[in-house]
Order: sequence, then structure tokens, then C-alpha cells
Amino acid sequence: MVYVILKFILTPFFWLIYRPRVKRFGNLFFRGRGILISNHFSLGDPIRLAFVAPRAVHFMAKQELFDSPLKRFFLKQLLAFPVYRKHADMASLKQAMTVLEKGRIFGIFPEGRRSITGELDTFEKGVAFLALRCGAPIIPVYADPDWKKHGRITMVVGEAMDAGEIASAHAGRAVDAVTDAVRDRMQQLKNELELML
Repeated sequence: MVYVILKFILTPFFWLIYRPRVKRFGNLFFRGRGILISNHFSLGDPIRLAFVAPRAVHFMAKQELFDSPLKRFFLKQLLAFPVYRKHADMASLKQAMTVLEKGRIFGIFPEGRRSITGELDTFEKGVAFLALRCGAPIIPVYADPDWKKHGRITMVVGEAMDAGEIASAHAGRAVDAVTDAVRDRMQQLKNELELML
């Protein structure tokens, strides 16, 4: 409820102040479950993605952010849940699967950590695993990491990716194949965005 209220009140101010330019914005309007992915360059990435996405987005957040009752309460109201990044966290994966199985949107940054250089880093395999396990489409979004220098937020949204279709052509290495395909698509979106600037 808090998420919905804040999004309703603050979204118009976000669009007015930051004037985001979102190429193929219509790709974010879809029904049912979906995995929304983006590059990761700052702590504000989930906030920007949540304001641009038409629907509510559930995010994982590093466990350290939940270190006090007040932070924990506030983050849960914003639809975030903790993940332990130092090892495979099955509890957080199960929570993500629950979000998707309920037909909702799960947001994740497949690089796993913020990129210092602004270039795409190695992708973790969690996105591919969740997409294959839950039959959820992957919607890639590339955001300009230098948006402050360019004076406005710019994003490029890709077409939804069908993990099952990708995996069917790579028997025996489905997760790796989907992970590679997702990173390739994000690189394509990065190149496309750079031509816009």
C-alpha cells in the first residue's frame, strides 16, 4: 500500500524533474509475470526503474540494507526483500519465484553489483534460472550511466525475451545460453543508447 501511494504521488514529479527519455516505452506495458532487468551503476537504479515501470516492481536488496528494524520495515513497504550476496541464497530465490508465480514483476540487476566503469560486467545466472523455472519473459532495459552529465535520464527498452525458446536451441546448457543471450541483448541496447546521446 505504501508503495502504491508513494508511486502515485511522486511519479509525476519524477517525470517533471528528470524528464526521462524512454525508447520503446510501450515494451514495459505487459500483463502477467515478468523479469525486468537493467544495468547497475548506482544505488538509485531501483528507484529510477520503479518510477518508469507502469506496474509495481519487487526488488532484491543486499542484506546489509536491512540491518535495523526501521530500514527493514521501510524496505519491505517498498516491495524489497533481502539477499545474501556472498553465497547462493535459496530463500531469496524462492521469494523471487513466489513474486513471479503470482503474476507480478520482479526487478533484478544481473551484474550483481554496481559497475564502477559504466561498462557491462559479467552477468550472474539467477535471471536465466528464474526465467526458465517460472516461464517468465525477460524485459531488458539499458539506462545511461552518465545521465547526470547528459542532463536527463535516458533508457532503451528491449523486446521481451523468451528464455524457453532460447534454451530449446541449446540442450544441456540452457542457463548459460540464456545468460549469454541476455548479456548480448543488453550490449545491443547499450550500443543503441550511445547512438542516441
